[in-house]
Amino acid sequence: MTPLYKICTRAEWSAAEVAGVFAGSAVDRADGFIHLSSRDQVAETARRHFAGQADLVLVEVDADQLAVRWEPSRGGALFPHVYGDLPVSAAIRVAELPVGPDGAHVFPWENGATSWASRRT
Repeated sequence: MTPLYKICTRAEWSAAEVAGVFAGSAVDRADGFIHLSSRDQVAETARRHFAGQADLVLVEVDADQLAVRWEPSRGGALFPHVYGDLPVSAAIRVAELPVGPDGAHVFPWENGATSWASRRT
């Protein structure tokens, strides 16, 4: 399994779970693809595009289940993009992405956090 990450609002992901697919956020739809990040990229993605925003979730997806295109983006770095819907079945885990006291998001693997939950209840 190759993990990639999507940051979205809790409401967006809840709607995706009902629909069975994540059709993308407003920014994704405007750009024509769903923005994903590798683990090395996701903290900077959160800082640049979701600074201080609460009520977010981090969705870990199995890239092996998706048609991912790695394309140049920030500073020429290659970022994973999905053209089309992201099936909820590709989600491995979903976690709250809280804002810490310093204003930065706290990822589930930081500070001994154990907030990863299975996507299935």
